[in-house]
Amino acid sequence: MTSSQSSRQGGPEAAFELWLNHRLHQLYDSVAQEPLPPDLLRLIETDRTRRGE
Repeated sequence: MTSSQSSRQGGPEAAFELWLNHRLHQLYDSVAQEPLPPDLLRLIETDRTRRGE
């Protein structure tokens, strides 16, 4: 049985996955919304140009 199957059936695994998902969102959603630093954006653009994207 996979973890996704056990989640659909309920039980301790599903409760833990729900709790963990909630806590991770509480901790990291604000960080994920922060803008990327200009130096990192420049590196990404340089890489895209080199790859021809």
